[in-house]
Amino acid sequence: MNASTSAWKQFICRACGLIYDEEKGDPDSGLAPGTRFEDIPDDWECPLCGVMKNDFEPYAGLEMESPACASVAVSRTAGVVIVGAGIAGWSVAEAVRALDPEIGITLVSACNGDRYHKPELSIALSRGHAPEDLVRESAAAAAARLGVRLLADTCVVGLSPALHQLRTSRGTLQFTKLVLAQGARPALPAALPADVCWRVNNLAGWSGLRARLVSGKRRVTIIGAGMVGCELAEDFARAGHAVTLLDLQATPLAALLPPLAGERLRLSLEALGVEFIGSAQVASVTPAADGSKHIVTAGGLRIDADEVVAATGLVTEDRIARAAGLEFERGIVVDPVSMQTSASDVYALGDCVSLVGMPCRFIEPIAKQAAAIAHDLLGRQHPGYAHVQPVIRLKTKSLPVVVHGLPCADGEWVVVEETADMLRMNQRRNGEVVARLEAGSLRQRLAA
Repeated sequence: MNASTSAWKQFICRACGLIYDEEKGDPDSGLAPGTRFEDIPDDWECPLCGVMKNDFEPYAGLEMESPACASVAVSRTAGVVIVGAGIAGWSVAEAVRALDPEIGITLVSACNGDRYHKPELSIALSRGHAPEDLVRESAAAAAARLGVRLLADTCVVGLSPALHQLRTSRGTLQFTKLVLAQGARPALPAALPADVCWRVNNLAGWSGLRARLVSGKRRVTIIGAGMVGCELAEDFARAGHAVTLLDLQATPLAALLPPLAGERLRLSLEALGVEFIGSAQVASVTPAADGSKHIVTAGGLRIDADEVVAATGLVTEDRIARAAGLEFERGIVVDPVSMQTSASDVYALGDCVSLVGMPCRFIEPIAKQAAAIAHDLLGRQHPGYAHVQPVIRLKTKSLPVVVHGLPCADGEWVVVEETADMLRMNQRRNGEVVARLEAGSLRQRLAA
């Protein structure tokens, strides 16, 4: 490897976790391979979520301690067992293997384990992507490359931390260290039967819904106007479908945005043809003989839809964790530095964890959490994980929304700038700015 290529750097998007690699560039947005990050124009946007260049930060890529090779031999001895083959699970496998070329790693996955970038699901339909387009690496190829024993389509049925045993649908696994990376599941209110509502929380769920939507224009009702609901509403509308978006609150994304910004988001979605119905609670969803669904709200409003999508938030499955005696508070409680749970030799990261009583459902911190876990379980020196609130980015082209910091319920929002193209607000609490938001096209303003 010559000096020029050894100096290639990587930078990670603090909003969606996409990694810009100087060696590969970003040809789709005009950045040729070999384009240095410092040479990228300031108005360049993340190709996935659209945040600007200044919301990227340096990312330390993983390098194997052993010489580079096509694959690592699989060890079947008791070692590290990882539960979950999403971004979090594979990130831990990468981080552990980078530090130790020989330790046994077993990855248990309830699905096939193929690697894909989950944030792409909410913008994939209008881009014309098929499921195979989203797979970045097959599970078999990743397992061979990393020397991982992969147990796909395998469910966890029990955990005994004291015995260092994980019980699965394929038998009991012995482990020296265990990492829980099973993510979170969609929260379905009682009024939304699982058999009539789609949930777009993984590639399999998205693939099933996509198969129904590519056959022609459909009436799609999305219940829940949080980040995922709003992004799907725009994506499906841009793909040519008739979209209705329902929410308990009067404006979209009310848990994050003040009413002034939420109203702008509503208008931008409606300009695309999305019908937003706020202050509406779904009372029932029932299938009809022709395959459509009848939605009735508590106020008596009736909506007929071909497809119903539940975007009503996520919850961490607690059955296994609680039965194993792990401390649980809106997620598996972990030490904020080592990411170890309340049980020795058991770690957790990603969507399933709780940090200081709050779920941590962001993509960007996962690589840092995985690195902290890998070093700790192998007894290597490392400063540990230090949580920094990621940038929150709504991937809606009609109205780009970026939030820095974490808004709080008792903060006061103050308008900093309000024009036709841009709304900027700060939230203050006890005299200090705790959050900042921008709703509008910063690119247009930079070009002015």
